[in-house]
Amino acid sequence: MDTEKFKAPELYINRELSLLEFNRRVIAQAADESVPLLERLRFLCIASSNLDEFFEIRVAGVKQQVKYGSVQTGSDNLSPQEVLNKISETAHELVVEQYRVMNECITPSLEQEGIRIIRRSDWKPGMARWIKRYFANNVLPVLSPIGLDPAHPFPRVLNKNLYFIISLEGKDAFGRQSRLAIVQAPRSLPRVVHIPSDQAKAKYSFALLSSIIHAHVVDLFPGMTTTGCYQFKVTRDSDLFVDNEEVDDLLRALEGELPSRRFSDAVRLEVADNCPEELSNFLLEKFNLSEDELYQVEGPVNLSRLISVVDLVDRPDLIYRGFTPDLPPRLLKATSIFDTLRNGDILLHHPFQSFAPVIDFLRQAVADPNVLSIKQTLYRTGNDSAVVDALMAAARLGKEVTVVIELRARFDEEANIELASDLQDAGAHVVYGVVGFKTHAKMILVVRREGRNLRRYVHLSTGNYHTRTARIYTDFGLLTCDKAVGEDVNKLFHQLTGLGRAGKLKKLLQSPFTLYKTLLANIDREIELAKAGKEARIIAKMNALVDQDIIQALYRASCAGVKVDLIIRGICCIRPGIKGVSENIRVRSIIGRFLEHTRIYYFRNDGEELMYCSSADWMPRNLHHRVEACFPIDEKRPRDQVMKLGLLNYLSDNTQAWVLLSDGSYKRVKPGNQKPKCAQDTLLEHFTDK
Repeated sequence: MDTEKFKAPELYINRELSLLEFNRRVIAQAADESVPLLERLRFLCIASSNLDEFFEIRVAGVKQQVKYGSVQTGSDNLSPQEVLNKISETAHELVVEQYRVMNECITPSLEQEGIRIIRRSDWKPGMARWIKRYFANNVLPVLSPIGLDPAHPFPRVLNKNLYFIISLEGKDAFGRQSRLAIVQAPRSLPRVVHIPSDQAKAKYSFALLSSIIHAHVVDLFPGMTTTGCYQFKVTRDSDLFVDNEEVDDLLRALEGELPSRRFSDAVRLEVADNCPEELSNFLLEKFNLSEDELYQVEGPVNLSRLISVVDLVDRPDLIYRGFTPDLPPRLLKATSIFDTLRNGDILLHHPFQSFAPVIDFLRQAVADPNVLSIKQTLYRTGNDSAVVDALMAAARLGKEVTVVIELRARFDEEANIELASDLQDAGAHVVYGVVGFKTHAKMILVVRREGRNLRRYVHLSTGNYHTRTARIYTDFGLLTCDKAVGEDVNKLFHQLTGLGRAGKLKKLLQSPFTLYKTLLANIDREIELAKAGKEARIIAKMNALVDQDIIQALYRASCAGVKVDLIIRGICCIRPGIKGVSENIRVRSIIGRFLEHTRIYYFRNDGEELMYCSSADWMPRNLHHRVEACFPIDEKRPRDQVMKLGLLNYLSDNTQAWVLLSDGSYKRVKPGNQKPKCAQDTLLEHFTDK
């Protein structure tokens, strides 16, 4: 087999453009009339927030490559400048589509339901008087208008904050001739203001903070004439740089870098579409941006902030139906989770099954006098975390508590630094993983004395220990007291805290050591089986597929006759359906109510099926530059559950599935003559409608 042909650039989709295509699918959810109306608004806000992060991290990275003259190309052979050009073209399309959906679809539908985001031009006299009082009492006292002159240079503009550029005529009280001014919308104030029903004559009427400031901007410049007021927002490079070779204290290094995130290099400028070209060009010059990096929007530039409307409106009929997460039957009557686990593993499928057993696992470990130690990795936890409370309680009781905190969890760095301090104050041992390798594995290890012996109890997961995301992300978690798994997890913790080698693991696979090699070996095994005329199949579900070696192995598998089904939520760089290369590869993405987050790898293995769940996507960073844990699902009942509900269920979805075409675009699957099938609804029915 000519393996060189699998390296051809045309066989690879650019990862940045693939990520933008994911955002296109999220916007399509906002336009989908079968989705509850307020959820459509939420999807649109999520798409806006996603695009912000895309520019903060991905576009910023490509711009750095261009800035320093990099000519290095990826597997698709596109230069950094070519990638930047294609990003600009696609991102501008997506922004136009976002505001079209908002203005033509969502806003009119909200108004039909009595939910109005009222423009300044539509304020009635009574409403306008109330808003004027609100401005005077709540907004004006915290505004700081800055006139631009030699004594007042252009201010430092915060990342992703709402600002106004104002054109003026006349002289101020000191006789100064100021032509322009900048006003920052206070971050301490809500972006959406609920107007009392007695003023608006409706229960749900809202004014945007941007509209309120705009309407009263003349009050900020008495004696002068305001000739124009235009919103703008700057997105900045938000990736943190820490020199792995030089840093000697990771926490202090990150603390030093965090403040710079607010004022780093600009990567995008958004302005209201009525902003004059002269002012847009002035802003572009101030932020050292090109015309391609200007995004003119027909609506509020801080679109993501409209998500607060969802929380301000009490209309259960306009959101997804609530549900009560299921509990595994074995836990319903159990008084001790440790006794239950000695009789077999427990697989949890979130959010359809409750995250409470994980909290109970920790709380029982805290209260149990026979528990000697608790070890856990933390990547993202959220505020008021019950997980953290349990760890702190255990430390205060004198148990040995060790927590591996990943300080570099993007955009959670500051929270994790504070968390580390709190845990240390409670008496826990805190380490920050391995410099140069993010600790992304999700593990809890509880050591319990039972008679003369010590037994290890373990929780492993595909998702974070975050109680809020456990309600909206799909993930698998495994609770077990399997001896080999416990020994493996113990070795991983020793490796993370003591920096020694983990040694050979019996069951778990680990990045950056054994996971990558084992994945390739398992793919090669399916290839050999197919060549021998046996049934060969690979099914994998994850967030992203980027790694070139893995993709080439899957191309070889396809050519050998292996049936490959991939369920990839976001970035996917493989091209399916190419004759002579990937005819046996099918790729689909599921976009729905819950964020698909499970990572599952299945290999048929000549009937001796191998089923793994993992914290790792098939990306170079996960396979080579992070500490990841991949765990087998060995017991038959959990393995069957993962296959039926976690894989086959998604392969039969014909309402929320998008199929990847060989040109890199996605086509939504439609039921046609078949019965409509939604994988997430099936899981809700299976676990909660009992």
